[in-house]
Amino acid sequence: MNYHNNGIKESAEVTPTSSATDTHLALDSIPAPKETFFLAIQHVCAAYAGIIAPPLIIGKALDLPLAYLTILLSTSILASGAVTLLQTIGIPGIGVKLPLVEGVSFSTIAPMLIIGQMSPDPFTAMQIIMGSVIISSVFMFFGASLYARLLNFFPPLVLGSVVTVIGLTLIPVSIEWMQGQESTPFYQSPYIISLSFFTFMITIMAVRYGPKFVKRVSVLLGITTGTLIAIPMGLVDFSEAMTQDLFVLPHFLAFGMPKFEITSIISMTIVMWVIMIEATCNIMAIGEIVGKDIKKQDVINCLRADCLGSIFSAVLNGFQCSAYGQNIGIIQISRVYSRYVVAVAGLLLVILGMFPLLSAMIASIPLPVLGGACLAVFGLVVATGIQTLSSVDLTSEQGTVNSLIIAASITMGMVPLVAPQFYTHFPHWVSIIFGSGITSSAITAIRLNLILNEAPKIHRIRH
Repeated sequence: MNYHNNGIKESAEVTPTSSATDTHLALDSIPAPKETFFLAIQHVCAAYAGIIAPPLIIGKALDLPLAYLTILLSTSILASGAVTLLQTIGIPGIGVKLPLVEGVSFSTIAPMLIIGQMSPDPFTAMQIIMGSVIISSVFMFFGASLYARLLNFFPPLVLGSVVTVIGLTLIPVSIEWMQGQESTPFYQSPYIISLSFFTFMITIMAVRYGPKFVKRVSVLLGITTGTLIAIPMGLVDFSEAMTQDLFVLPHFLAFGMPKFEITSIISMTIVMWVIMIEATCNIMAIGEIVGKDIKKQDVINCLRADCLGSIFSAVLNGFQCSAYGQNIGIIQISRVYSRYVVAVAGLLLVILGMFPLLSAMIASIPLPVLGGACLAVFGLVVATGIQTLSSVDLTSEQGTVNSLIIAASITMGMVPLVAPQFYTHFPHWVSIIFGSGITSSAITAIRLNLILNEAPKIHRIRH
């Protein structure tokens, strides 16, 4: 691929590659219905735990009644599906038309917990959260064009470093899942960890030795096999799922009318900036995989969809939506780049959001099984970052500088992961921005690339 202006690619056409010569693998192709359904289920399984985790954490921290916690979870699932459809199918000026799965951003958890601590009751907290999400999303919707100018600052050196950090940030999540839940007697048991590794082996063996269709749904095969084995082990409990309603309509403003507080809005606007950086890295990484040259307008369309989806989510009592890095690995491992497969995954999420019983059934999949399958998926995200860095000069004198930039950006990206409390005593805005390893890595790589690579070039031109 030819880069222009420090990383912006000149064309918006889909470039055929050796991995995209099969029409079933292409970005705009539509696989057979049965294949599409199973591939979409695979994306849902990879993203599902991430989608429900933030509302579950925030809802329990706010001590919401069970009925309202259920609304929060259903809303998050439904909104994630709706924004996934918007991103993959797109409308004029909104949606990037890439295989992006959307979900609730983890970057929102910390400021929302602070809002909860400062509020007199959980319902007031939710009203303030909704108001801050709406205003910050509106602000960023109209600011997307200005932000997109930053695309010049994402050459392969920066993008590869950040994508590597995305993968390294995700891998500990899968390892945590492999150990099970702390509240259960099976936590860290050799049996469930063995189950995780068995699921992992099933997944990678299917990729290596399975027929074409099995290769594509290898993650789903691993999850299904692991769950079936987990049933006689007593790790699967559908009793709570069976108590859920079969069908519910969306609840608009279930917590009451939004409230607008300036400090919360400012805090959430900073979070939206973090989300936009993360989304930019994700769409550029997927663009690399599927062979689509990402232009400024693509970034603008993607961010507008995120912001519009976040407004919709807030009205439905939900939180900010953002592109998920988890599904980059699914695209790599299945080698199916069709955006329509992910659109079907979005449709399934919408359905799950309105059918709590079905949603709860998927939530009953044991974490160790998901952890084992996702260990392979998340590891491929790291491989994608390394592949991007392979095009960067690392051997010449200039390559030594590039290597130092990569080292520094990955190190800064690992700080929040290795030491989550590292920025506790810094100002609140610092902990919000640099508490995200992805944002820390991106800011470090961009600044060092400007100082060490671009500034000397400008100096030489002027003199």
